[in-house]
Amino acid sequence: MSSASAVAEERDTLRADKRRLILEKEELTAKNGELDAKLRELTKKLDLYEEQVEWFKTKLYGRGTEQLTAAERLQIRLFDEIEHSADSESPEDQAPEDEPPPDQAAAEVLARTRSRPRRRPLPQVLPRIEQIIDLPEQDKQCACGHALVRIGEDTSEKLDVIPPQVRVIRTVRPKYACHHCEGSGDEEHPAVRIAPPPAALIPKGLASEGLLAFIATAKFCDALPLYRQERQFARLGVELSRRTMSDWMIAAASACQALMEALLDKLRCGPILAIDETTVQVLKEHERANTDTSYVWVARGGPPDEPVVVYRYEPSRAARVAAQIIGDYQGYVQTDGYDGYARPCAQPGIVHVGCWAHVRRAFKEAADALGKVSSRAGAALQALGFIAKLYRAESELSQYRDEDPERFVAARRAQVQPVLDKFHAWLQDKRDQVLPGSALGKAVAFALSEWPKLIRYLDHPQLRPDNNACEQAIRPFVVGRKNWLFSGSPRGAEASAILYSLIETAKANRREPYWYLRELFEKLPHARTRADYLSLLPTPRPPPPAS
Repeated sequence: MSSASAVAEERDTLRADKRRLILEKEELTAKNGELDAKLRELTKKLDLYEEQVEWFKTKLYGRGTEQLTAAERLQIRLFDEIEHSADSESPEDQAPEDEPPPDQAAAEVLARTRSRPRRRPLPQVLPRIEQIIDLPEQDKQCACGHALVRIGEDTSEKLDVIPPQVRVIRTVRPKYACHHCEGSGDEEHPAVRIAPPPAALIPKGLASEGLLAFIATAKFCDALPLYRQERQFARLGVELSRRTMSDWMIAAASACQALMEALLDKLRCGPILAIDETTVQVLKEHERANTDTSYVWVARGGPPDEPVVVYRYEPSRAARVAAQIIGDYQGYVQTDGYDGYARPCAQPGIVHVGCWAHVRRAFKEAADALGKVSSRAGAALQALGFIAKLYRAESELSQYRDEDPERFVAARRAQVQPVLDKFHAWLQDKRDQVLPGSALGKAVAFALSEWPKLIRYLDHPQLRPDNNACEQAIRPFVVGRKNWLFSGSPRGAEASAILYSLIETAKANRREPYWYLRELFEKLPHARTRADYLSLLPTPRPPPPAS
Protein backbone atom coordinates (compact mmCIF):
# COMPACT_ATOMS: atom_id res chain seq x y z
CA MET A 1 0.00 0.00 0.00
CA SER A 2 1.37 3.37 -1.02
CA SER A 3 1.91 6.11 1.46
CA ALA A 4 -0.82 8.24 -0.20
CA SER A 5 -3.36 5.46 0.31
CA ALA A 6 -2.36 5.10 3.95
CA VAL A 7 -2.72 8.83 4.54
CA ALA A 8 -6.13 8.86 2.87
CA GLU A 9 -7.29 5.87 4.92
CA GLU A 10 -6.06 7.48 8.12
CA ARG A 11 -7.81 10.76 7.16
CA ASP A 12 -11.09 8.86 6.60
CA THR A 13 -10.70 7.16 9.99
CA LEU A 14 -10.10 10.47 11.71
CA ARG A 15 -13.11 11.99 9.98
CA ALA A 16 -15.26 9.04 11.04
CA ASP A 17 -14.00 9.40 14.61
CA LYS A 18 -14.72 13.12 14.49
CA ARG A 19 -18.28 12.53 13.29
CA ARG A 20 -18.75 9.88 15.99
CA LEU A 21 -17.43 12.22 18.66
CA ILE A 22 -19.68 15.04 17.40
CA LEU A 23 -22.69 12.72 17.57
CA GLU A 24 -21.69 11.58 21.05
CA LYS A 25 -21.26 15.20 22.11
CA GLU A 26 -24.70 16.08 20.75
CA GLU A 27 -26.19 13.07 22.51
CA LEU A 28 -24.43 14.01 25.78
CA THR A 29 -25.48 17.66 25.40
CA ALA A 30 -29.09 16.62 24.84
CA LYS A 31 -28.91 14.20 27.73
CA ASN A 32 -27.33 16.88 29.90
CA GLY A 33 -30.15 19.26 28.97
CA GLU A 34 -32.70 16.61 29.91
CA LEU A 35 -30.94 16.01 33.21
CA ASP A 36 -30.81 19.76 33.88
CA ALA A 37 -34.53 20.08 33.15
CA LYS A 38 -35.25 17.08 35.36
CA LEU A 39 -33.05 18.56 38.10
CA ARG A 40 -34.91 21.85 37.93
CA GLU A 41 -38.23 20.01 38.04
CA LEU A 42 -37.10 17.89 40.98
CA THR A 43 -35.78 21.00 42.73
CA LYS A 44 -39.16 22.68 42.32
CA LYS A 45 -40.88 19.57 43.67
CA LEU A 46 -38.44 19.42 46.56
CA ASP A 47 -39.16 23.07 47.39
CA LEU A 48 -42.90 22.38 47.29
CA TYR A 49 -42.55 19.26 49.43
CA GLU A 50 -40.39 21.14 51.95
CA GLU A 51 -43.02 23.88 52.05
CA GLN A 52 -45.73 21.29 52.66
CA VAL A 53 -43.69 19.62 55.41
CA GLU A 54 -43.14 22.96 57.14
CA TRP A 55 -46.80 23.85 56.74
CA PHE A 56 -47.94 20.54 58.24
CA LYS A 57 -45.41 20.88 61.07
CA THR A 58 -46.74 24.37 61.78
CA LYS A 59 -50.31 23.11 61.81
CA LEU A 60 -49.44 20.14 64.01
CA TYR A 61 -46.98 21.68 66.47
CA GLY A 62 -47.10 25.44 65.85
CA ARG A 63 -49.17 28.23 67.33
CA GLY A 64 -52.86 28.08 66.53
CA THR A 65 -53.25 31.85 66.25
CA GLU A 66 -52.76 33.73 63.01
CA GLN A 67 -51.00 36.57 64.80
CA LEU A 68 -47.44 37.28 63.77
CA THR A 69 -44.53 36.39 66.00
CA ALA A 70 -42.20 39.07 67.35
CA ALA A 71 -39.54 38.15 64.78
CA GLU A 72 -42.04 38.40 61.93
CA ARG A 73 -43.24 41.81 63.13
CA LEU A 74 -39.66 43.06 63.27
CA GLN A 75 -39.03 41.83 59.74
CA ILE A 76 -42.18 43.59 58.50
CA ARG A 77 -40.98 46.79 60.19
CA LEU A 78 -37.70 46.40 58.31
CA PHE A 79 -39.58 46.44 55.00
CA ASP A 80 -41.50 49.51 56.18
CA GLU A 81 -38.31 51.35 57.08
CA ILE A 82 -36.70 50.57 53.71
CA GLU A 83 -39.80 51.75 51.85
CA HIS A 84 -40.06 54.85 54.03
CA SER A 85 -36.43 55.81 53.47
CA ALA A 86 -36.80 55.30 49.72
CA ASP A 87 -39.97 57.38 49.49
CA SER A 88 -39.15 60.21 51.89
CA GLU A 89 -37.77 63.27 50.09
CA SER A 90 -38.58 66.10 52.48
CA PRO A 91 -37.86 66.88 56.15
CA GLU A 92 -41.57 66.45 56.86
CA ASP A 93 -41.15 62.69 56.42
CA GLN A 94 -38.57 62.49 59.20
CA ALA A 95 -39.36 61.81 62.86
CA PRO A 96 -40.26 64.96 64.88
CA GLU A 97 -37.40 66.51 66.80
CA ASP A 98 -39.36 66.62 70.06
CA GLU A 99 -39.84 62.84 70.08
CA PRO A 100 -38.40 61.38 73.30
CA PRO A 101 -35.22 59.32 73.00
CA PRO A 102 -35.59 55.53 72.98
CA ASP A 103 -34.37 55.17 76.57
CA GLN A 104 -36.86 57.72 77.84
CA ALA A 105 -39.71 56.13 75.87
CA ALA A 106 -38.76 52.70 77.22
CA ALA A 107 -38.71 54.11 80.76
CA GLU A 108 -42.21 55.58 80.29
CA VAL A 109 -43.54 52.28 78.98
CA LEU A 110 -41.93 50.42 81.88
CA ALA A 111 -43.45 52.85 84.38
CA ARG A 112 -46.90 52.30 82.88
CA THR A 113 -46.54 48.52 82.96
CA ARG A 114 -45.46 48.62 86.62
CA SER A 115 -48.63 50.36 87.71
CA ARG A 116 -50.59 48.24 90.16
CA PRO A 117 -53.64 46.62 88.57
CA ARG A 118 -56.98 47.57 90.08
CA ARG A 119 -59.78 45.10 90.70
CA ARG A 120 -62.96 45.96 88.87
CA PRO A 121 -65.99 46.53 91.12
CA LEU A 122 -68.69 43.89 91.07
CA PRO A 123 -71.83 44.82 89.07
CA GLN A 124 -74.37 46.83 91.00
CA VAL A 125 -77.26 44.81 89.55
CA LEU A 126 -76.27 41.76 91.60
CA PRO A 127 -78.19 41.30 94.88
CA ARG A 128 -76.17 41.93 98.03
CA ILE A 129 -76.35 40.41 101.49
CA GLU A 130 -74.79 42.63 104.14
CA GLN A 131 -72.79 40.94 106.86
CA ILE A 132 -71.71 43.11 109.81
CA ILE A 133 -68.77 41.98 111.95
CA ASP A 134 -68.73 44.24 115.00
CA LEU A 135 -66.59 44.46 118.12
CA PRO A 136 -67.84 42.85 121.31
CA GLU A 137 -69.48 45.31 123.73
CA GLN A 138 -66.63 45.06 126.24
CA ASP A 139 -64.15 46.15 123.54
CA LYS A 140 -66.16 49.30 122.76
CA GLN A 141 -65.04 50.89 126.06
CA CYS A 142 -61.93 53.08 126.16
CA ALA A 143 -59.42 52.80 129.01
CA CYS A 144 -60.29 56.40 130.01
CA GLY A 145 -63.81 55.30 130.84
CA HIS A 146 -65.63 56.77 127.83
CA ALA A 147 -67.43 54.75 125.14
CA LEU A 148 -65.86 54.42 121.70
CA VAL A 149 -67.59 56.33 118.87
CA ARG A 150 -68.05 54.83 115.43
CA ILE A 151 -66.00 56.96 113.02
CA GLY A 152 -66.24 54.90 109.84
CA GLU A 153 -66.15 51.41 108.46
CA ASP A 154 -64.06 49.10 106.30
CA THR A 155 -65.93 47.22 103.59
CA SER A 156 -65.04 44.37 101.26
CA GLU A 157 -67.04 42.32 98.78
CA LYS A 158 -66.80 38.66 97.75
CA LEU A 159 -68.63 36.97 94.93
CA ASP A 160 -70.85 34.02 95.90
CA VAL A 161 -72.69 31.52 93.69
CA ILE A 162 -75.83 29.52 94.41
CA PRO A 163 -76.15 26.34 92.30
CA PRO A 164 -79.19 26.06 89.99
CA GLN A 165 -82.37 25.32 91.91
CA VAL A 166 -84.98 23.04 90.39
CA ARG A 167 -88.59 23.61 91.39
CA VAL A 168 -92.01 22.34 90.36
CA ILE A 169 -94.76 24.72 89.27
CA ARG A 170 -98.06 23.15 90.30
CA THR A 171 -101.01 24.60 88.43
CA VAL A 172 -104.42 24.15 90.06
CA ARG A 173 -107.65 24.77 88.11
CA PRO A 174 -110.75 24.44 90.32
CA LYS A 175 -113.83 22.79 88.81
CA TYR A 176 -117.38 24.07 89.41
CA ALA A 177 -120.78 22.43 89.09
CA CYS A 178 -124.33 23.05 90.28
CA HIS A 179 -125.70 20.57 92.87
CA HIS A 180 -129.30 21.74 92.41
CA CYS A 181 -129.94 21.29 88.69
CA GLU A 182 -126.69 19.52 87.72
CA GLY A 183 -126.36 21.87 84.76
CA SER A 184 -129.84 21.35 83.26
CA GLY A 185 -130.83 24.97 84.00
CA ASP A 186 -128.06 26.45 81.82
CA GLU A 187 -127.90 24.68 78.49
CA GLU A 188 -125.43 27.19 76.98
CA HIS A 189 -122.64 26.15 79.34
CA PRO A 190 -121.23 22.76 80.28
CA ALA A 191 -122.33 21.16 83.51
CA VAL A 192 -118.78 21.24 84.86
CA ARG A 193 -116.89 24.47 84.37
CA ILE A 194 -113.13 24.97 84.61
CA ALA A 195 -110.75 27.72 83.55
CA PRO A 196 -108.84 26.98 80.31
CA PRO A 197 -105.22 25.90 80.74
CA PRO A 198 -102.60 28.61 80.24
CA ALA A 199 -101.09 28.83 76.79
CA ALA A 200 -97.77 26.98 76.64
CA LEU A 201 -95.04 26.56 74.08
CA ILE A 202 -95.32 22.77 74.44
CA PRO A 203 -98.92 21.99 75.48
CA LYS A 204 -99.27 19.22 78.09
CA GLY A 205 -95.49 19.03 78.28
CA LEU A 206 -93.43 18.64 81.43
CA ALA A 207 -91.05 21.52 80.63
CA SER A 208 -91.76 25.10 81.58
CA GLU A 209 -90.61 27.97 79.40
CA GLY A 210 -87.79 28.68 81.88
CA LEU A 211 -86.53 25.08 81.65
CA LEU A 212 -86.63 25.19 77.84
CA ALA A 213 -84.67 28.44 77.84
CA PHE A 214 -82.14 26.99 80.30
CA ILE A 215 -81.52 23.85 78.21
CA ALA A 216 -81.30 25.80 74.93
CA THR A 217 -78.89 28.36 76.37
CA ALA A 218 -76.68 25.65 77.88
CA LYS A 219 -76.40 23.77 74.58
CA PHE A 220 -76.41 26.48 71.92
CA CYS A 221 -74.75 29.31 73.86
CA ASP A 222 -72.43 27.45 76.27
CA ALA A 223 -71.78 24.40 74.00
CA LEU A 224 -72.93 21.94 76.70
CA PRO A 225 -74.21 18.73 75.03
CA LEU A 226 -77.46 17.19 76.20
CA TYR A 227 -75.79 14.13 77.68
CA ARG A 228 -73.79 16.38 80.02
CA GLN A 229 -76.94 18.28 80.96
CA GLU A 230 -78.56 14.91 81.67
CA ARG A 231 -75.85 14.26 84.27
CA GLN A 232 -76.22 17.73 85.76
CA PHE A 233 -79.97 17.27 86.26
CA ALA A 234 -79.31 13.85 87.77
CA ARG A 235 -77.05 15.47 90.38
CA LEU A 236 -79.92 17.86 91.17
CA GLY A 237 -82.25 14.91 91.73
CA VAL A 238 -84.18 15.09 88.42
CA GLU A 239 -84.20 12.41 85.74
CA LEU A 240 -84.30 14.01 82.27
CA SER A 241 -83.12 11.91 79.37
CA ARG A 242 -81.22 13.45 76.49
CA ARG A 243 -83.88 12.08 74.12
CA THR A 244 -86.59 13.99 75.97
CA MET A 245 -84.57 17.21 75.96
CA SER A 246 -83.82 16.75 72.25
CA ASP A 247 -87.55 16.41 71.49
CA TRP A 248 -88.19 19.57 73.51
CA MET A 249 -85.60 21.54 71.53
CA ILE A 250 -87.14 20.39 68.23
CA ALA A 251 -90.63 21.35 69.44
CA ALA A 252 -89.43 24.77 70.67
CA ALA A 253 -87.68 25.47 67.37
CA SER A 254 -90.78 24.42 65.39
CA ALA A 255 -92.83 26.92 67.36
CA CYS A 256 -90.31 29.64 66.39
CA GLN A 257 -90.57 28.91 62.65
CA ALA A 258 -92.89 31.85 62.00
CA LEU A 259 -90.47 34.11 63.84
CA MET A 260 -87.69 33.04 61.47
CA GLU A 261 -89.59 34.45 58.49
CA ALA A 262 -89.65 37.87 60.16
CA LEU A 263 -85.96 37.48 61.04
CA LEU A 264 -85.08 36.74 57.39
CA ASP A 265 -86.98 39.82 56.20
CA LYS A 266 -85.08 41.96 58.68
CA LEU A 267 -81.81 40.34 57.61
CA ARG A 268 -82.28 41.63 54.05
CA CYS A 269 -83.20 45.21 54.96
CA GLY A 270 -79.70 46.35 55.89
CA PRO A 271 -77.00 47.90 53.70
CA ILE A 272 -74.64 44.91 54.00
CA LEU A 273 -75.19 41.16 53.93
CA ALA A 274 -72.30 38.86 54.90
CA ILE A 275 -72.44 35.12 54.21
CA ASP A 276 -70.23 32.19 55.19
CA GLU A 277 -70.59 28.44 55.69
CA THR A 278 -69.09 25.56 57.65
CA THR A 279 -69.41 21.79 57.69
CA VAL A 280 -71.60 19.60 59.90
CA GLN A 281 -72.29 15.88 60.07
CA VAL A 282 -75.97 14.95 60.10
CA LEU A 283 -77.27 11.42 60.53
CA LYS A 284 -80.34 9.84 58.88
CA GLU A 285 -80.38 12.16 55.86
CA HIS A 286 -82.52 10.94 52.98
CA GLU A 287 -80.53 8.82 50.51
CA ARG A 288 -77.23 9.92 52.04
CA ALA A 289 -74.63 8.09 54.10
CA ASN A 290 -74.07 9.13 57.70
CA THR A 291 -70.48 10.02 56.81
CA ASP A 292 -71.48 12.53 54.10
CA THR A 293 -70.72 16.18 54.76
CA SER A 294 -73.52 18.69 55.18
CA TYR A 295 -73.31 22.43 55.77
CA VAL A 296 -74.55 25.18 58.04
CA TRP A 297 -74.75 28.55 56.30
CA VAL A 298 -74.54 31.76 58.32
CA ALA A 299 -75.72 35.18 57.17
CA ARG A 300 -75.24 38.44 59.06
CA GLY A 301 -77.06 41.61 58.08
CA GLY A 302 -79.93 43.83 59.09
CA PRO A 303 -79.77 47.47 60.22
CA PRO A 304 -76.37 48.52 61.63
CA ASP A 305 -77.87 49.24 65.06
CA GLU A 306 -79.99 46.04 65.10
CA PRO A 307 -77.86 43.27 63.54
CA VAL A 308 -79.40 39.94 62.58
CA VAL A 309 -77.63 36.56 62.44
CA VAL A 310 -79.38 33.68 60.65
CA TYR A 311 -78.22 30.06 60.49
CA ARG A 312 -79.46 27.63 57.88
CA TYR A 313 -78.88 23.88 57.60
CA GLU A 314 -78.46 22.45 54.11
CA PRO A 315 -77.08 19.12 52.87
CA SER A 316 -75.42 20.97 49.98
CA ARG A 317 -72.85 23.71 49.44
CA ALA A 318 -74.34 24.59 46.06
CA ALA A 319 -74.74 28.15 44.83
CA ARG A 320 -78.54 27.82 44.98
CA VAL A 321 -78.38 27.99 48.79
CA ALA A 322 -76.58 31.34 48.68
CA ALA A 323 -79.12 32.53 46.12
CA GLN A 324 -82.00 31.55 48.45
CA ILE A 325 -80.41 33.38 51.37
CA ILE A 326 -79.86 36.52 49.27
CA GLY A 327 -83.39 36.37 47.84
CA ASP A 328 -84.53 39.80 46.65
CA TYR A 329 -81.86 41.64 48.62
CA GLN A 330 -80.24 44.68 47.01
CA GLY A 331 -76.93 46.00 48.29
CA TYR A 332 -73.45 44.85 49.29
CA VAL A 333 -72.80 41.13 49.80
CA GLN A 334 -69.49 40.27 51.48
CA THR A 335 -68.12 36.73 51.23
CA ASP A 336 -64.89 34.79 51.04
CA GLY A 337 -63.39 33.53 47.76
CA TYR A 338 -65.60 30.42 47.40
CA ASP A 339 -66.74 30.09 43.76
CA GLY A 340 -70.30 29.25 44.81
CA TYR A 341 -70.95 32.92 45.63
CA ALA A 342 -70.01 34.19 42.16
CA ARG A 343 -73.29 33.52 40.34
CA PRO A 344 -75.74 34.64 43.10
CA CYS A 345 -73.70 37.83 43.61
CA ALA A 346 -73.67 38.61 39.89
CA GLN A 347 -77.38 39.44 39.74
CA PRO A 348 -78.45 43.08 39.26
CA GLY A 349 -78.44 45.23 42.38
CA ILE A 350 -75.74 43.18 44.16
CA VAL A 351 -72.22 44.50 44.77
CA HIS A 352 -69.89 41.62 45.63
CA VAL A 353 -67.25 42.51 48.26
CA GLY A 354 -64.22 40.34 49.06
CA CYS A 355 -62.47 39.47 52.32
CA TRP A 356 -58.95 40.60 53.17
CA ALA A 357 -58.73 38.15 56.07
CA HIS A 358 -58.63 35.21 53.66
CA VAL A 359 -55.91 36.90 51.60
CA ARG A 360 -53.93 37.57 54.74
CA ARG A 361 -54.41 33.94 55.81
CA ALA A 362 -52.98 32.72 52.51
CA PHE A 363 -49.83 34.83 52.90
CA LYS A 364 -49.50 33.84 56.59
CA GLU A 365 -49.58 30.17 55.59
CA ALA A 366 -46.98 30.92 52.92
CA ALA A 367 -44.77 32.61 55.52
CA ASP A 368 -45.16 29.61 57.85
CA ALA A 369 -44.30 27.19 55.03
CA LEU A 370 -41.32 29.22 53.80
CA GLY A 371 -40.00 30.40 57.14
CA LYS A 372 -37.29 27.76 57.54
CA VAL A 373 -36.72 26.49 54.02
CA SER A 374 -36.41 29.54 51.78
CA SER A 375 -35.46 33.18 51.72
CA ARG A 376 -38.74 33.82 49.90
CA ALA A 377 -40.46 34.03 53.27
CA GLY A 378 -39.51 37.70 53.26
CA ALA A 379 -41.84 38.25 50.30
CA ALA A 380 -44.75 36.71 52.19
CA LEU A 381 -43.99 38.90 55.20
CA GLN A 382 -43.81 41.95 52.93
CA ALA A 383 -47.32 41.16 51.69
CA LEU A 384 -48.48 40.87 55.30
CA GLY A 385 -46.93 44.30 55.89
CA PHE A 386 -49.08 45.81 53.14
CA ILE A 387 -52.20 44.24 54.60
CA ALA A 388 -51.28 45.40 58.11
CA LYS A 389 -51.28 48.99 56.84
CA LEU A 390 -54.86 48.57 55.62
CA TYR A 391 -56.01 47.40 59.04
CA ARG A 392 -53.98 50.08 60.81
CA ALA A 393 -55.77 52.76 58.79
CA GLU A 394 -59.13 51.13 59.57
CA SER A 395 -58.36 51.23 63.29
CA GLU A 396 -57.10 54.82 63.30
CA LEU A 397 -60.13 56.17 61.41
CA SER A 398 -62.86 54.05 63.04
CA GLN A 399 -63.91 56.88 65.38
CA TYR A 400 -65.28 58.82 62.41
CA ARG A 401 -67.38 55.92 61.06
CA ASP A 402 -70.54 56.85 62.97
CA GLU A 403 -69.78 60.53 63.65
CA ASP A 404 -69.28 61.56 60.02
CA PRO A 405 -69.62 58.66 57.51
CA GLU A 406 -68.76 60.76 54.46
CA ARG A 407 -65.61 62.09 56.10
CA PHE A 408 -64.68 58.55 57.12
CA VAL A 409 -65.03 57.21 53.56
CA ALA A 410 -62.99 60.07 52.10
CA ALA A 411 -60.25 59.83 54.73
CA ARG A 412 -60.03 56.06 54.44
CA ARG A 413 -59.74 56.18 50.67
CA ALA A 414 -57.07 58.89 50.82
CA GLN A 415 -55.00 56.90 53.30
CA VAL A 416 -55.53 53.41 51.87
CA GLN A 417 -55.56 53.90 48.10
CA PRO A 418 -51.78 54.54 47.79
CA VAL A 419 -51.12 51.35 49.79
CA LEU A 420 -53.47 49.38 47.55
CA ASP A 421 -51.78 50.72 44.41
CA LYS A 422 -48.33 49.72 45.66
CA PHE A 423 -49.55 46.31 46.79
CA HIS A 424 -51.24 45.61 43.45
CA ALA A 425 -48.07 46.50 41.54
CA TRP A 426 -46.07 44.33 43.92
CA LEU A 427 -48.42 41.38 43.32
CA GLN A 428 -48.14 41.73 39.55
CA ASP A 429 -44.35 41.69 39.78
CA LYS A 430 -44.33 38.67 42.08
CA ARG A 431 -46.69 36.71 39.86
CA ASP A 432 -43.89 36.26 37.28
CA GLN A 433 -41.21 35.54 39.88
CA VAL A 434 -42.67 32.78 42.06
CA LEU A 435 -43.66 29.19 41.37
CA PRO A 436 -47.39 29.01 40.60
CA GLY A 437 -47.75 25.82 42.65
CA SER A 438 -45.94 27.13 45.72
CA ALA A 439 -47.70 28.51 48.76
CA LEU A 440 -46.54 32.02 47.89
CA GLY A 441 -47.55 31.60 44.25
CA LYS A 442 -51.03 30.47 45.25
CA ALA A 443 -51.38 33.39 47.66
CA VAL A 444 -50.35 35.89 44.98
CA ALA A 445 -52.71 34.35 42.41
CA PHE A 446 -55.59 34.34 44.91
CA ALA A 447 -55.06 37.99 45.82
CA LEU A 448 -54.98 39.06 42.16
CA SER A 449 -58.08 37.02 41.28
CA GLU A 450 -60.01 38.59 44.19
CA TRP A 451 -58.64 42.12 43.69
CA PRO A 452 -61.75 43.76 42.12
CA LYS A 453 -63.82 42.55 45.11
CA LEU A 454 -61.17 43.33 47.71
CA ILE A 455 -61.06 47.07 47.00
CA ARG A 456 -64.85 47.57 47.14
CA TYR A 457 -64.91 47.92 50.91
CA LEU A 458 -63.74 51.51 50.39
CA ASP A 459 -67.13 52.47 48.93
CA HIS A 460 -69.35 52.28 52.02
CA PRO A 461 -68.71 53.41 55.62
CA GLN A 462 -70.26 50.29 57.15
CA LEU A 463 -68.08 47.92 55.11
CA ARG A 464 -65.06 46.38 56.82
CA PRO A 465 -61.99 44.98 55.07
CA ASP A 466 -62.97 41.44 55.99
CA ASN A 467 -65.87 39.11 56.70
CA ASN A 468 -64.75 38.49 60.28
CA ALA A 469 -68.06 39.51 61.85
CA CYS A 470 -69.78 36.67 60.02
CA GLU A 471 -66.95 34.24 60.78
CA GLN A 472 -67.20 35.14 64.47
CA ALA A 473 -70.89 34.24 64.30
CA ILE A 474 -69.84 30.79 63.03
CA ARG A 475 -67.44 30.27 65.94
CA PRO A 476 -70.09 29.37 68.58
CA PHE A 477 -71.41 26.69 66.26
CA VAL A 478 -67.90 25.32 65.64
CA VAL A 479 -67.19 25.21 69.40
CA GLY A 480 -70.45 23.35 69.96
CA ARG A 481 -69.71 20.96 67.09
CA LYS A 482 -66.48 19.90 68.81
CA ASN A 483 -68.55 18.78 71.80
CA TRP A 484 -71.65 17.18 70.30
CA LEU A 485 -69.85 16.09 67.05
CA PHE A 486 -72.99 15.59 64.91
CA SER A 487 -76.74 16.13 64.64
CA GLY A 488 -78.88 13.04 65.06
CA SER A 489 -81.32 13.89 62.27
CA PRO A 490 -82.17 16.60 59.74
CA ARG A 491 -84.96 17.80 62.06
CA GLY A 492 -82.42 18.22 64.83
CA ALA A 493 -80.05 20.13 62.52
CA GLU A 494 -82.87 22.48 61.45
CA ALA A 495 -83.87 23.04 65.08
CA SER A 496 -80.26 23.82 65.98
CA ALA A 497 -80.06 26.37 63.16
CA ILE A 498 -83.22 28.14 64.41
CA LEU A 499 -82.10 28.29 68.04
CA TYR A 500 -78.58 29.38 67.07
CA SER A 501 -80.16 32.18 65.00
CA LEU A 502 -82.19 33.48 67.92
CA ILE A 503 -79.38 33.22 70.46
CA GLU A 504 -76.66 34.78 68.28
CA THR A 505 -78.99 37.60 67.18
CA ALA A 506 -79.77 38.27 70.83
CA LYS A 507 -76.05 38.36 71.67
CA ALA A 508 -75.36 40.69 68.73
CA ASN A 509 -78.01 43.05 70.15
CA ARG A 510 -76.52 42.86 73.66
CA ARG A 511 -79.40 40.78 75.04
CA GLU A 512 -78.75 38.05 77.62
CA PRO A 513 -79.71 34.81 75.80
CA TYR A 514 -81.45 33.01 78.67
CA TRP A 515 -83.73 35.87 79.64
CA TYR A 516 -84.53 36.61 76.02
CA LEU A 517 -85.47 32.99 75.29
CA ARG A 518 -87.53 32.76 78.46
CA GLU A 519 -89.48 35.89 77.56
CA LEU A 520 -89.86 34.67 73.95
CA PHE A 521 -91.14 31.22 74.93
CA GLU A 522 -93.64 32.79 77.35
CA LYS A 523 -95.05 35.26 74.81
CA LEU A 524 -94.82 33.21 71.61
CA PRO A 525 -97.97 31.10 72.23
CA HIS A 526 -100.00 34.34 72.32
CA ALA A 527 -98.59 35.73 69.04
CA ARG A 528 -101.06 35.82 66.16
CA THR A 529 -100.21 38.67 63.78
CA ARG A 530 -97.03 39.70 62.00
CA ALA A 531 -96.74 42.67 64.37
CA ASP A 532 -96.75 40.24 67.29
CA TYR A 533 -93.85 38.28 65.80
CA LEU A 534 -91.90 41.44 64.99
CA SER A 535 -92.22 42.56 68.61
CA LEU A 536 -90.61 39.28 69.72
CA LEU A 537 -87.42 39.74 67.69
CA PRO A 538 -84.29 40.23 69.84
CA THR A 539 -83.88 43.97 69.37
CA PRO A 540 -81.67 46.00 71.74
CA ARG A 541 -83.21 47.05 75.04
CA PRO A 542 -83.64 50.82 75.41
CA PRO A 543 -81.27 52.33 77.99
CA PRO A 544 -82.76 52.93 81.46
CA PRO A 545 -83.95 56.50 82.12
CA ALA A 546 -81.42 58.78 83.77
CA SER A 547 -81.97 59.12 87.50
